Amino acid sequence: MYSFVLLAIRTGIFAEGRFLGKVLDEWVGDIQEFVRIKLPRLVLLAIFALILARLLRLITNNMIRIAERHAAGTVRVSQVKTLAGVVRTTALTILCVIVGMQFLAAIGVNLGPLLASAGIAGVAIGLAAQNIVKDVLNGTFILVEDQFNVGDVVTLAGLTGTVEAMTLRKTTIRGGDGTLYLVPNSQITTVANQSADFSVATMNISVDFSADPNKVLDILKAIASDVRNSPEFKDLFVAEPQILGVDALKGSQLIFPVVFRTKAQKQFGPIREFQRRVRLALEENHMLPGDPMRVFNAFPGNQEITQTASASHPGELQQLSPPPDPTTIKPQDGNPFSGA
Repeated sequence: MYSFVLLAIRTGIFAEGRFLGKVLDEWVGDIQEFVRIKLPRLVLLAIFALILARLLRLITNNMIRIAERHAAGTVRVSQVKTLAGVVRTTALTILCVIVGMQFLAAIGVNLGPLLASAGIAGVAIGLAAQNIVKDVLNGTFILVEDQFNVGDVVTLAGLTGTVEAMTLRKTTIRGGDGTLYLVPNSQITTVANQSADFSVATMNISVDFSADPNKVLDILKAIASDVRNSPEFKDLFVAEPQILGVDALKGSQLIFPVVFRTKAQKQFGPIREFQRRVRLALEENHMLPGDPMRVFNAFPGNQEITQTASASHPGELQQLSPPPDPTTIKPQDGNPFSGA
């Protein structure tokens, strides 16, 4: 049957030596060359592309499984899924373009004009969308390096707030006053993450110059220890509070820094409780808080010397005891909170 069909084709206008016969011979030669040389290469290329696609899918799926197994929360898993999807889609697109160009070249399509046109279009698109490319690249690095996550308190591009959403192109931040900021990832050059690892809070406790610094240190240490070990706050601390002693003398003030190191963004409760207890302890121990407007005239122990000198030399009373200033009078009953 095949021989009959071939014989029928080779007669008439398709006879050997005639024009259409020569064309038919060239077609048969081209087909033989394609089947013998180009087709095996295209088959191998297609098999190689399929293997790469399966390998890429396997790698991205393993990334997601590892993230689900070891990630601290669902936010990180979502970020890894987003990154894995972008990587898989981009790689598959590049792979399909390469395979398609090889098939076009195999069937004789001239790729020179196509590549030239694609190059010109790529330059134009690159110039027009260079900021978008920067956004995507920087967003990819942010996700890969885990610089911050949704829910973290950060400072980005001079803006401070809580991260509400993240994509490869932009980061959404909610400010403390409720303002919503959209920050392109290309504008993020420095990240200040206030929710990473731990927080450090330093309180400067100001006490009047007349107070005994040793007694003040004992009081502050006792209060800090009580706050540290209280059931409400003991799980928030990552280190013992530090009382650094007298840090500065400013007028009639003694400044005592107190340092709390707590879990990230958990320092506010212990700070408020510590300051409340300091206020009550100052009243209980008859100590005045520091006041930069108060003028300190004498130590409490020198008042008796002043009174004795005034009694033995009445003429020196005015020199030793100038007219009282209402702003400098301190309570005489020993309780600074009872009023003048």
